[in-house]
Amino acid sequence: MTATEASPGDGPEPLCKRCHQESATHSIRSEQVCKNCFSQYVSTKAVKRMETYRVRGSTAKACRKLLLPLSFGPSSASLLHILDYHIQTQYDRMNRAAYELFVVHIDLLVDPVDRKEASERFEKYKSRFPRHAYSSHGLEDALLLDGIDWKALGIETPTGADGKPGTETLQQILGSMSSSTSRSDIASTLLTRILVDVAKRNDCEAILFGDSTTRLAERTLTETAKGRGFSLTWQVCDGPSPYGVAFNYPLRDLLKKEMVIFSSITAPPLTDLVIYQQSSSNLSASSKSTTIDDLMAQYFESVEENYPSIVANVVRTSSKLQPLPNNETTACGLCGLPVADGTDGIYGWGGDQNSDKRPSTEDARYGVLCYGCSRSING
Repeated sequence: MTATEASPGDGPEPLCKRCHQESATHSIRSEQVCKNCFSQYVSTKAVKRMETYRVRGSTAKACRKLLLPLSFGPSSASLLHILDYHIQTQYDRMNRAAYELFVVHIDLLVDPVDRKEASERFEKYKSRFPRHAYSSHGLEDALLLDGIDWKALGIETPTGADGKPGTETLQQILGSMSSSTSRSDIASTLLTRILVDVAKRNDCEAILFGDSTTRLAERTLTETAKGRGFSLTWQVCDGPSPYGVAFNYPLRDLLKKEMVIFSSITAPPLTDLVIYQQSSSNLSASSKSTTIDDLMAQYFESVEENYPSIVANVVRTSSKLQPLPNNETTACGLCGLPVADGTDGIYGWGGDQNSDKRPSTEDARYGVLCYGCSRSING
């Protein structure tokens, strides 16, 4: 599973164990491989996960439209590079492709300078991969979405009827959260809701997330710690989601460090397009600005270096989870995920087995919220 840069030695460089022609510069498990074989390994792993969308038979069928969220990180950029080439090879062989990509970037930062830099970077992607359709949105666009219980976030008019710009209202919402983890969780929830809405409005049947197995392992423990473990069947598994749009993770068999290496050895390299985040090894668990997400990223960053099989096992195990068949569910007012009747809010999963002690939904301050969203809002 693991693939890293090969350690330099004192003697002559060994030959690649796969092609036996080029010098080995990277390693895949115990194999020393060259740059080309390493790139092929990564690309093959990703394309294999796209078998669901491959062309079958000679009968022409409508091209399937898939949304690809682009964060400018090495994983999503690499996935775009891989699938762009995959589509090109399909055109070369059959003069048609099984799917087309709709690339979407969501601006999480509201500062005008940051927005300008993001826009310029997004234009570089359009120039580099011109065959695809592109769209960019700000996180504040979530304020325009229907189906979100905005009263739960302490606001009555999220659409700007009060005269405030959307970015200011968004900052007000996030600033009202009691902790960094809550702010991060609400922002992540709104991000997912925007992506689903954009996918539906543009007739995309699935969203291709560029999450590596390291990122999925982080999410497994993070969402469980936040009290949203019930959602893992959709947040780490390929297949249908409760939103009516399929979620797929083509990079689920690859480590984060492999994607970082891959993004630097493509031809041409993706380094001028990618934003590389600094190592999280220096984070302080006692800092008020440190989130659960940060701590899990720090943990798996160290684990994948020496024990990559542990990272893979976390994802492999969580991928076996199946949602319980329960028709009596209500969508959470914030994240939109299904909540079984009688299990909503802090009381639903707070260890209180006596439902008579729970306040009735009619008496509750807000509508139905899952336990994870309730915890984020209430601190």
